[in-house]
Formats: sequence, C-alpha cells, structure tokens
Amino acid sequence: MAELVDRNHLPEFRDISLSASEIQTRTIELKDLWQALRQGYADYGANFGTFFVLIAFYFMSALVISLFATDQALWYLLFPMVAGFNLLGPIVATAFFEMSRQRELGKKPKWSTAFSFIHTHSFAPILALSILMMLLYVGWLSMAELIYFGTFGDRPPESLSDFIGQLFSTRHGNALVAYGNLVGFLFAFAALAISVVAFPLALDKPVTSLTAIVVSIRAVTSNVYVMAVWGLVVVALLLIGALFFLIGLAFTLPVLGHATWHLYRKLVSS
Repeated sequence: MAELVDRNHLPEFRDISLSASEIQTRTIELKDLWQALRQGYADYGANFGTFFVLIAFYFMSALVISLFATDQALWYLLFPMVAGFNLLGPIVATAFFEMSRQRELGKKPKWSTAFSFIHTHSFAPILALSILMMLLYVGWLSMAELIYFGTFGDRPPESLSDFIGQLFSTRHGNALVAYGNLVGFLFAFAALAISVVAFPLALDKPVTSLTAIVVSIRAVTSNVYVMAVWGLVVVALLLIGALFFLIGLAFTLPVLGHATWHLYRKLVSS
C-alpha cells in the first residue's frame, strides 16, 4: 500500500508566510529619523549614476502632466497631480529599497539588479501594494476634482493665471485651498501608515500584502509623533523636488527611498 504523506510536512507545500504576530515592531526616537536620512544619503552617494537617469524620467513626467492639464483645461488638477506623487513614491522607491538591501550585504548596488525581486516571493505582495497605492492616487484626484467643483462650480478656469488669481483672492478659492489641504493630509497620512513599512517588509520577508499593511499600521500607531514628523519631512522634500519641474525629485526621492529602508530596519525587528 502506498505510504500516505502529510503535505504539511513537505517544504514545497508549507505556507512559509509570516503572520503579523510573528513580526515585532520597535519604538523609535527623532534621532533615528535623522540617522536614517544620513544613511539614505550615503546609499544615494554610492550609486550617484541614478541621478541622471531620474532627471530624464521626472522631466518627461512633468512635461506630460503639464501638457495634459493644459490641453484638457485641467488647471485645477495640476497641483493635485504633482502632489499625488507622494502616494506613488513607495512604488518607485522599491528599487531603492533593494539597492540599500544589496549594500547591506556588501554588494555594489546596481540598476540591473534593483528589480530582481520580480522573480521572488516579494513580487505578489509588492504588486498588490502598488495597485492599492495607485487606487489611492486615483481616489485623491477624484476627491480633488469634487472639491473644486464643490467650491468653484462646474465652469473650469479660462487659464492658469485666471485660476491662480481666483485661488488666492476669492472666498471660494480660499475654501478650495483649505479643503484641499485637509483632504490631502488625510490621504497622505493613510498612504504613510499603509506603505512606510509595508513595501520594505514585503521585499525583505515572506509576508502577504495584508500582513505587511497590518505591521506598517502598527509601527506607525506605536510611533505616532515620530512618524508624523517623518511624514512632514517626506512631504517637504517631495514638494521641494516637485517645485523644480519635478527634476528635484531625482535627488529627493532616491534619498528618501534609501532612508525609508533604514527607517524600516529601525522599526521592525530582524
């Protein structure tokens, strides 16, 4: 008689995913943020060649966004489109997480191996997290449009100068700024809580996307003040980068990406 085999004892049939309860988070201090930024800058300096590649990428992105907004008379969505890069940042930053991980292992970080996670267990949860962040971005643009029509009515501005003039000199313009910033803050906080640990965790350990999100939210809620400061730092650096026709993001986003990896190391026990 054929011997019965318990599939649960075979490595190929065993679920190797870690649960949220198996992953411990730490409490950190403000000094850990500055240390993570210094480490991120050091990682960026070790692979400075990425700067020129990213300049071209962000310049083209800014050009496409500007032309689209101009052609469609969507002046009111120009700022939300650019500001929304904060929601998509973790997707792009995954490559920088991998480069920092390679440098930890004593390897020279390269673009050629930055996406090697596509062939590992990390791909599925990172893909799911990326889709979630893109849905957040679409949701943010939809809310921004609703806020605009709720304050300005259904007539689009005639030109960018007309829109800016109304934005800062009229009552409905001030309302748009106030409501837009409030809703934008809520979206940014949600994105931070969901992604700050989830993306590097999914790259580093065998977890599902749901587990990665749960651990990320736990890490943020147990370090609310410190992570709020981190969120302000991220927004400030991304805004500074975006002001220069997005080209500044070729510097700020890689540094933040590398720094987020080191922040993850401080927040999650090995």
